[in-house]
Amino acid sequence: MPRRVLRGTVVSDVCDKTVVVRVERRVMHPIYKKYITRAKKYAAHDEANRFKVGDVVEIRECRPISKRKRWEVLTQGAAESGAQA
Repeated sequence: MPRRVLRGTVVSDVCDKTVVVRVERRVMHPIYKKYITRAKKYAAHDEANRFKVGDVVEIRECRPISKRKRWEVLTQGAAESGAQA
């Protein structure tokens, strides 16, 4: 089964080898039929402490590394506002 890959923004890099990534998704409201933004924070493993607050990164599901860490940082994604590949 393939591992899930999510894209989000680093909101904390205080811990050693760990970053907290905020992933936003848009869902349709069941009654009002308008799109609303939902967000969730994931603790992800960053072996080299490369990523800083504000970086847009991709995280991938992995084996449990600690009590809260079940994700690892893959690469730094392109910034969503204004950057072109």
